[in-house]
Amino acid sequence: MTDTSADLVILGGGSGGYACAFRAAELGLSVILVEKDKLGGTCLHRGCIPTKALLHAAEVADNAREGDQFGVKSSLEGIDIAGVNSYKDGVVSRLYKGLQGLAKANKVTLVEGAGTFVGNRTVEVDGTRYTGKNVVLATGSYARSLPGLEIGGRVITSDQALNLDFVPEKVVVLGGGVIGVEFASVWASFGADVTIVEALPRLVPAEDEYASKQLERAFRRRGIKFKTGVKFTGATQNESGVAVTLESGDVLEADLLLVAVGRGPNTAGHGYEEAGVQVERGFVVTDERLRTNLDGVYAVGDIVRGLQLAHRGFQQGIFVAEEIAGQNPKVIDEAGIPRVTYCKPEVASVGLSEAAAKEKYGSVETFVYDLAGNGKSQILKTAGGVKLVKAPDGPVVGVTMVGERVGELIGEAQLIYSWEAYPEDVAPLIHAHPTQTEALGEAFLALAGKPLHVHG
Repeated sequence: MTDTSADLVILGGGSGGYACAFRAAELGLSVILVEKDKLGGTCLHRGCIPTKALLHAAEVADNAREGDQFGVKSSLEGIDIAGVNSYKDGVVSRLYKGLQGLAKANKVTLVEGAGTFVGNRTVEVDGTRYTGKNVVLATGSYARSLPGLEIGGRVITSDQALNLDFVPEKVVVLGGGVIGVEFASVWASFGADVTIVEALPRLVPAEDEYASKQLERAFRRRGIKFKTGVKFTGATQNESGVAVTLESGDVLEADLLLVAVGRGPNTAGHGYEEAGVQVERGFVVTDERLRTNLDGVYAVGDIVRGLQLAHRGFQQGIFVAEEIAGQNPKVIDEAGIPRVTYCKPEVASVGLSEAAAKEKYGSVETFVYDLAGNGKSQILKTAGGVKLVKAPDGPVVGVTMVGERVGELIGEAQLIYSWEAYPEDVAPLIHAHPTQTEALGEAFLALAGKPLHVHG
């Protein structure tokens, strides 16, 4: 066995792993990055980027179909799924080439192959051992299923859904979280008959209840069916379709069942527990500085319990690189990580929901600004609103927004939350007219006691 050493050995080249590698290299550390598949991980190849490309194609389809309401004579001739996939794959391919170029430019040593953490700050790949002064575990996540529900044939996860060469006529989506509502949104725009099944009482159950109500109203208008508060009991498939049975006794017939019940931490089979890394329910246990129980071994991204978001992994990767380089970075505030669901309409939030804020502070002040009063939202013909949650005699601790394109507003909301801004701090800021950012400005004006376009 040969022995190869570096300042830092990283296992996994997804958002967390490659961000850590590039930042560490910038800071003058030697880096070995081990990846068994392609640099970029789930986010680039099977997650954020391809799904958002599909959602943009879906938006174009809706625009073509709905041209009449804007006085534009357009119609939707159909969906060329090969063309859609070619567009999606082209976006992924360009970004992948860019990442490979950055790895070269940063002089990161890329090792292709499945790595095993063997302890002593060492990762083994195909018989070769790579030892670092520090090791970062960043092996990401996989699409989960339910016990007894086997993936295959007409029962698929997001991995297979991204590469379908047809638009299904009827789909059942199991799970009304982020992945479920995004795919439901795409397929409905492409003309499919969609039913979502969610065991919890509402869609996007991790969001503020206001967002769930707004999204459910919009989905009803779009003809997307959903059954909430009902458990799945089984699925049987044959050549012609899949039959999904629910606890309520309902049987739903469809072409496909998309299993979108979340993602599990990809920690099994990498030697973690055997090497003494503390793992609980599949997640690597870390402290707030992302250190595991083993000296010099860190973990980032989806294998660390919390929001499974690419930008969280990315930020954690940067944090760990700076920590190892002795820069003592500021601990990441998990509540301050922005969250966006890119269905139609979009849901975007940062900070605490009303329920979480009440749990923390006892009582809170809330305000909702309806997008009906926002000029740009009227131009776009989108409904929705901005909800603010304020601590008693304190700053705004939560922002939730629903409406088309509101994901683009989350940057300002994140700044407001992170700066612990009071309504009177934000009220004097000028928002360009007509933009949707004005909705955020108006909400803060109202909370500061000087509403303009708001009826009392």
